[in-house]
Amino acid sequence: MAHAAHQQAIRAAAAHLGRRRFLTVTGAAAALAFSTNLPSAQAAQVRTDALTENPFTLGVASGDPLPDAVVLWTRLAPRAYEPGNGLPEEGAVRVQWEIARDEHFKRVARRGTATAHAEFNYTVHVDAGGLEPDRVYWYRFRAGKWISPVGRTRTTPSHGAKVRDVRFGLVSCQAYHDGYFTAFKHLAGEDLDAVFHVGDYQYEYAVSAVGGARKYTDRTLPAHFNTETMTLGDYRLRYALYKSDPDLQAAHAAFPWYVTWDDHETENNYAGDIDENGDPPAEFLIRRAAAYRAYWENMPLRMPQRPDGPDMRLYRRFHYGRLAQFDILDTRQYRSNQAYGDGWQYPGPESEDPSRTLTGATQERWLLDGFRRSTATWNVLPQQVTFSQRKNTTADRSQLSMDSWDGYPASRSRVLAGVEQAGVENFLVLTGDVHVHYAFDIKKDFDNPSSKTLGVEFVGTSITSGKDGADKPANWSTYMAANPHMKFYNGRRGYVTVTLDNAQARADYKTVSAVTTPGAPLTTAASFVSEAGNPGLQQA
Repeated sequence: MAHAAHQQAIRAAAAHLGRRRFLTVTGAAAALAFSTNLPSAQAAQVRTDALTENPFTLGVASGDPLPDAVVLWTRLAPRAYEPGNGLPEEGAVRVQWEIARDEHFKRVARRGTATAHAEFNYTVHVDAGGLEPDRVYWYRFRAGKWISPVGRTRTTPSHGAKVRDVRFGLVSCQAYHDGYFTAFKHLAGEDLDAVFHVGDYQYEYAVSAVGGARKYTDRTLPAHFNTETMTLGDYRLRYALYKSDPDLQAAHAAFPWYVTWDDHETENNYAGDIDENGDPPAEFLIRRAAAYRAYWENMPLRMPQRPDGPDMRLYRRFHYGRLAQFDILDTRQYRSNQAYGDGWQYPGPESEDPSRTLTGATQERWLLDGFRRSTATWNVLPQQVTFSQRKNTTADRSQLSMDSWDGYPASRSRVLAGVEQAGVENFLVLTGDVHVHYAFDIKKDFDNPSSKTLGVEFVGTSITSGKDGADKPANWSTYMAANPHMKFYNGRRGYVTVTLDNAQARADYKTVSAVTTPGAPLTTAASFVSEAGNPGLQQA
């Protein structure tokens, strides 16, 4: 639970604002509650020769690649586990960056200078443009005498280009306190074009002095990690803890990432402006503003994604030549509250109300318009929560998860109707959240196994959340029998690699044997393919 000082700070700020007032003066509210003011043009420059400790302790990252540009990211943090990163509370640091055609930087393609502002927690977001399509680049930063680690990234093919294939990783749910990020170490060694992270990059829960299930014996984490994240300072420190992990750093440095959040980047199972404890929305929106601000600061995202108080447009569209269109969703910020008090419940009039939405009306229109305009072979939906129906008993009437698309069946029906109306032949959903591997056929009518298959869903397990897990969880037999469209279920930790070409989609489900101890080996637990133009999963 939130400790008293945090709750008092939020309530003091919320007392000045009703929800409507808050949403119209978000900048003022954010400044009032969390000092999330924007950088000043008159900010004093911090002399780079004053940087006596390495500021690049949190590594580098790239993201949201386009045919001619990619976002480059780093955060200056000579003392990453201290509030403020060990840098002045006010000021700015000039950071040089360069991106090259070779890893030795003998053929530099672009270079420039960016400013790391205290107001953005000394993070750097460079939108490096003027690049060539479909090629690998290397990048790095410099601040004074300090040079960052080198990152590797890749631009996408030109929009109209014929592309042979694309291969990417699917990852989610990396609770630091549940174990080691061994899966990321393995991921960094894969041959991928990009990575999709579909949520729960960090968790709001307390992390003990020994790192929870990591059970450190060689270090003691500061006490301020051992509390739930509530304030902007809390969220910033939590990202520093996660990003200090060498395996996560390696995976970021290896590939460009496309990211979207789920719930734990803010708070468990929140829905729009409603938190799980029923606190007043005006209070929760102030916490949400802090969480969204810290998320943007710490991800390789462009300026249009920078939040305005508690609002941040994270849904966005990317293309990979003619081969694939990626419509990245946000299923948290705009959703109706979970029906029947959340959890696993029997469906009924409340959950089946046609006005209920998981995406919000504006995002839904954007998505369906995108289907209609798409000319791609594959229409891919990277998003958060399980899309396909998932019964937990073999009875005709079974409970369903009210937090997933099962709790919003009208919303799902509108998406599937849009797929059919647009003539989308190759519909692929990518999912996280549930800490297990699933493979589903997406049915027009999930209650009729012989109904038309409209697409397939690859659900990737967690990096660590849920600790070690098991190949066959206790409910494995029940789930497989209750859901004939479920073709695979595995409860270990790991990730999925997905390969798309003009003939098929292939998913390789990777697992590690343990995360509570470091160094576990990687196994391919299963592989499935779905033929282009003939959706439905077959074992590879």
